[in-house]
Amino acid sequence: MDLNDQIEDLIEQGSSDFEISKLIKGHIKHYLASLNDIFVENQGKDFLVKHTKNIDNFILLLYKYTLRKHFGNYMPFQNAIPIALVAMGSYGREELCVYSDIDLMIVYKEISGYNIEPIIKSVLHLAWDAGMKLGHRVHKIEELFDASNKDLTIKTAMMESRFLCGSKILWIEAERSFARIRKTEPKKTIEEILQATQKRRSVFPFSMEPNIKEGVGGLRDAHAIYWIAKILFGISRLRDLIPTVISEEEFREFRSALEFLYRVRSALHLSAKKKQDVLNLEYIPDVAKILGFKNKALKNAQLQLSEKTLFCMHTIDITCRVFAKKLVAPIFFSLESIKILRQNRCFEGVYMYENNVVASFKKPPLTLSKILEQLQIFGDKDVNFDISYVNYVKNCTYLPHNSKKIYRQIRGLFFAQRLYPIFSLLYDASLLSQLIKPFKRALNLAQFDGYHRYPVDIHSLHTLYHLENINDTFITSLYEDLCPEGKAVMKLIAFTHDIGKGRNGDHSEIGAKIFKAYATKLGFAQEAIAAGVVLIKNHTLMSNTVSREDIYSEKVVFAFISKLQSPQTLKMLYILTYADMNAVAQNIYSGFSARLLREFYEFCLDSFEKDELIDETSKRIKKENILRKNSEFLALPSTLQKKTLSIKSNFFFIKQKPHEIIAIVQSAEKTEKEYSFSIKNDSHLSITIVRTKAFNIGYFLGKLTFLDLVNMEIYKLFDEKKYFQIDFQEKVEDGSCAYIEELLSKSFDMKKKAQIAKPTILKNEISLECNHSKSYAMMRINTKNQKGLMAYMMSVFDEQNIDIAMAKIQTIKNRTRNLLLIEKTINLCDNKEEILHLFI
Repeated sequence: MDLNDQIEDLIEQGSSDFEISKLIKGHIKHYLASLNDIFVENQGKDFLVKHTKNIDNFILLLYKYTLRKHFGNYMPFQNAIPIALVAMGSYGREELCVYSDIDLMIVYKEISGYNIEPIIKSVLHLAWDAGMKLGHRVHKIEELFDASNKDLTIKTAMMESRFLCGSKILWIEAERSFARIRKTEPKKTIEEILQATQKRRSVFPFSMEPNIKEGVGGLRDAHAIYWIAKILFGISRLRDLIPTVISEEEFREFRSALEFLYRVRSALHLSAKKKQDVLNLEYIPDVAKILGFKNKALKNAQLQLSEKTLFCMHTIDITCRVFAKKLVAPIFFSLESIKILRQNRCFEGVYMYENNVVASFKKPPLTLSKILEQLQIFGDKDVNFDISYVNYVKNCTYLPHNSKKIYRQIRGLFFAQRLYPIFSLLYDASLLSQLIKPFKRALNLAQFDGYHRYPVDIHSLHTLYHLENINDTFITSLYEDLCPEGKAVMKLIAFTHDIGKGRNGDHSEIGAKIFKAYATKLGFAQEAIAAGVVLIKNHTLMSNTVSREDIYSEKVVFAFISKLQSPQTLKMLYILTYADMNAVAQNIYSGFSARLLREFYEFCLDSFEKDELIDETSKRIKKENILRKNSEFLALPSTLQKKTLSIKSNFFFIKQKPHEIIAIVQSAEKTEKEYSFSIKNDSHLSITIVRTKAFNIGYFLGKLTFLDLVNMEIYKLFDEKKYFQIDFQEKVEDGSCAYIEELLSKSFDMKKKAQIAKPTILKNEISLECNHSKSYAMMRINTKNQKGLMAYMMSVFDEQNIDIAMAKIQTIKNRTRNLLLIEKTINLCDNKEEILHLFI
């Protein structure tokens, strides 16, 4: 039976509002359950329009029932009842997504004889009882203009209003108010829209898990263009801007990208079964399946979905920025501004304005070669490229294959001081893959490895940026020592280090081959090309070694430098590693990692100069000899000097610099009570402890499992004193330092136990190498990341009287890779299997 007929039956039976709303709720629930099937037949904007119309029907039913209930058999004409129901926002645009709020505005006029308030309340309560998620507003007709000025969101929503039902006479009055809203202070409103857009885009930046609605290149960017065009021209759809503002081809490309995002957002809502606008990794497989993507040889369905989504959002981003510039330029550019532009003409149709390069939209396109000539001029200037110039460059003409002249011009760009802005311009203009053809495979290529934040193309650009904007004075000095061709090659290496991704095989090996072929085309020296091949093959080697290996081990150091061939290649790899790590995400290159990289670089550089491998003892002797000549060390009391040189740990002397050794032993000498400590909370949390009595480190770490432990060093000093250096990945809030101090005071009670569950470590995930060196054994753990893992292990070591010299912890993709240096004892190596069994 039709829903209308069912409602009529209930009315005749005298049923309550609750029973009516229950009936409608059941139909809505049934309708929502069928949306997956409907989506298969109608996707994109068509699906949203049909969904919107179905919601319209439910609201119409509610309104009709309400009028029937209030007026009975004395129903006046609808135009006579001074109420109009108006759809707003996405609902008004007929773009209502599955779980989006239904933005409903009820406009009314106070007329004696009509009991308006109960009618409005009844409509709203029935909708809520029926399970409809309303975002509602109620206004008198004369309040509309004032209400619109309270908030930009209200104003833009009113500009998208659509009549649903009620009095058409009142709707005509409302339309006059909406027209007044649109025409009042248009420049101010447009400024507010542009400011809100800029703020929103900063809150939801470009990401591999993009916000389809609010993010850069999302649907909201298109809405902002519509609002501006609506204010300026009173259009009802963006297509009305053809051909005055946009061409048919531009609109077709833009509309195709929008259509795909409509599909993605609808599929995302259906997959999540809630309002979900961020395309998180967890939803991608199901969304890809809903949208019909199939696995291919080089790209699975998930990567294809991500690639197309990022491509469409990039298209919308650039197109909307171009449209916005075309729309607002006549408003904000004064005659005085035009005079300034003419005075700062760079080329015909190209001008400089406050360090911004702008271009005329009326200028006919140039050839790619002419564009590259212009960019060569800008390469050594501190300029920004306006979106008008991006559009100008994007429209240039070129042949399918680059000429020798083009390659010479590309080579010249790599010698520019500021290549990053130029490459960002070429990326926005969709020309990078024309100039560097193998880069096409890297465009919009997602990296769901739990490490990289950006797709390959953006990561490559960011690597180039960090190469040109080094914030470390020592690495800057290394970079500045390179010759001009060395710097140019470094820029090419930085940009192409991941160019092998998206292909079958090891991306480093493939990338090295691509680099070699392309660098040869550009005419770089063979020696520079050979160094570049080595660097791209090993571009992750330095960061991986520092984070996963014992960098103080001779074996590790010499295995590392054997792959680099020369100190110059080591220097270039150090520079590349800095840029690459900074480009991954914030805080990957931290104060802690910077210190380790610098130490490792210096160890390796020193080892290049040696004809023979240096064992632990010789390294210690060398450090002792340096200490004996150090004025600060000689100023220490002779007894403390002797105590220092009697410290048994070779690792202590290898690891610490002379001034650090002096500071540690001075601190230990002054520690007469149970312990002394210091807490640093600058780039990361670092805790140093000198104790004179047993320290319950298992309990201490067990209480700090909410922090990411990255390094731990433990040394036996003298007079039964022991030194601990414990580093965490992140900073803590200032108030947390007091908690740590209190916790530390409690951690000298060896009876205290933190409630730490035994971690799950499989037999093949842990090993103990007793022959690591003369003084130390090495334990390696590669297992699932688990809270309290190190706290549990330290508790076991304490129970077994096993001394730990150093611990290194790294977590990637929910797996932890721990490396522990353990002081050798007979008990340790003779009972190797029993000790390993304690953790399995």
